[in-house]
Amino acid sequence: MNRINKLFQDKKSNILSIYYTAGFPGLEDTLKIAEELEQAGADLLEIGFPYSDPVADGPVIQASSKQALENGMSLKTLFKQLKELRSRISIPVLLMGYVNPMLQFGVENFCQACAEVGVDGCIVPDLPMTEYELYYQETFKKYGLCNIFLVTPQTSEERIHKIDALTTGFIYLLSSSATTGKNLEVSQSTEAYFSRIKGMNLKNPLMIGFGIHNKATFDQACAYASGAIIGTAFVKSLNESPSKKSVTAFMEAFRA
Repeated sequence: MNRINKLFQDKKSNILSIYYTAGFPGLEDTLKIAEELEQAGADLLEIGFPYSDPVADGPVIQASSKQALENGMSLKTLFKQLKELRSRISIPVLLMGYVNPMLQFGVENFCQACAEVGVDGCIVPDLPMTEYELYYQETFKKYGLCNIFLVTPQTSEERIHKIDALTTGFIYLLSSSATTGKNLEVSQSTEAYFSRIKGMNLKNPLMIGFGIHNKATFDQACAYASGAIIGTAFVKSLNESPSKKSVTAFMEAFRA
């Protein structure tokens, strides 16, 4: 069984997923941070592969991508680093990034490399659902990879059901249609949106992301989903103090 599916089978609530950018703050920090996050209690990791035009990301993650690229990070370098992944990390790991670097690397090569190093799935926000279904779905299946789709407040119920049918891990429920980094504000309309999706009885679990920045917003998200994804807040903390002690302190604030 894919590690992502096993996680959601074994743990039904309060799943904590952390996103960070590969090669940031330093080029060789990728696995060190993964180890520190697992030791501090993360359930799931999303490792971002940087891209020069990260249009869905806010300034904090954009800056981390820029720094990672300047440090020399690339998909080729990332997969070299991840050769040690499964000797050091046991929790599920996703790669997250944009479709252009994946296409340049070659989709088959990308999926094969993911499988060889023990990556469990991918989140590629700008990969069109139709193209995935027509051209890439069988390749992802061949290498045992989950492909995670995103749902926004504007996504139609018809499309959500289609996403649910194509999904093999979880559905990434965006708290808003804004870029990353905007703090979550659970208004009546946001609550109605979360409740509507929760009430659709989808076959896949839900994870809420965008704007989860403290224990209160994590708990709010977990009331409507299996867990939540923290990205900008963690990347920001790495900017301030990229040490094991600071990673542990960051995680303890969400586990209190």
